[in-house]
Amino acid sequence: MNDSPLLIAVHGWMLSRQVWEPFVKTWEQRGIPVTLWCPDLPGFGDRIRPKTLLPTLAAYGRWLATQALDRAAGRPFILMGHSLGGSVVLHAEAELRRNAKSGLCGLVCVAAGGGIYQPKPFRQLRSIGRLVINMRPEGLHRLPPPLGRLCPLRAESRAARGLLVNSTSRGAVRQLPGMVARLAVNSLWISGERDQVMEPGYVRHLAGYSSGHDYREITNCGHLPMREQPEALCTEIETWLIAQSLARPRS
Repeated sequence: MNDSPLLIAVHGWMLSRQVWEPFVKTWEQRGIPVTLWCPDLPGFGDRIRPKTLLPTLAAYGRWLATQALDRAAGRPFILMGHSLGGSVVLHAEAELRRNAKSGLCGLVCVAAGGGIYQPKPFRQLRSIGRLVINMRPEGLHRLPPPLGRLCPLRAESRAARGLLVNSTSRGAVRQLPGMVARLAVNSLWISGERDQVMEPGYVRHLAGYSSGHDYREITNCGHLPMREQPEALCTEIETWLIAQSLARPRS
C-alpha cells in the first residue's frame, strides 16, 4: 500500500486536468515524496457529469470530498484548487470537516480569492463567460493563448454555465470568508504577481480570514502559475508541505 501523502489538484473554470501538465512534470522530476493526482471536474475534460450532480459549488464540493476519500484510501491528503477550483476545495473541506478521521491535512489555494461582492465586475465576468460557453466547442481552440490551448473541448454547457452563475452570485461570494474562517486545517494561498483575473489583493483578503494561513506571491506570473512558473509553484508548495510536516525534505 502506498502510504505517501496525496496532493489532489483541482482545475479552474473551463479548464481541465491538462492545465497542470507542466507542474506535474516538474513535480515528478524533482522526486517530491508526495503523490499527485489531478482529476477532471465532472462536465470538463474527459469526465462526464452525472445527471444527478447539480452544477453548484456545494454539489461539486461534496463530489470532490467523496472522490478524495476514495482515492486517498486512508492516506493523509491535501486539497489544492486553482481559481474556481479553490471554491470547490473550500466546499469539500466543509464536507470533510464533519469526519474527524477523513485524512485531510491541508489546503492549497492558487489564484483563488474574493469574499467581496462587486456587482458590475461580476456582471461583466458572467457576460464574458457566456460568450466563451457559446463559442464551444469549435471556437475554443481559436481563443488567444493560453486559454485556447487549455479549454477542454468537451466542456458541458450546463456544468460550465451553472458553475459560472453560482460562483459569481452574491450569496456564494459572501459565503467564502466564513468558510475560510472555519477551516479546520492550515492553508497556503498563492497568487501571481501579475494576475489580472484574480488580483493578489483579493487572494490576500480571503486568506486573511484564516488564522492558520500562509501567503506567497510568485513574481512575473499571471493567473496560471502551474504553466507560467511551474518551478516556482513547486518550490512554494514543497516548502510549505515540509514546514507543515506533511512531506519530508529530499536528501
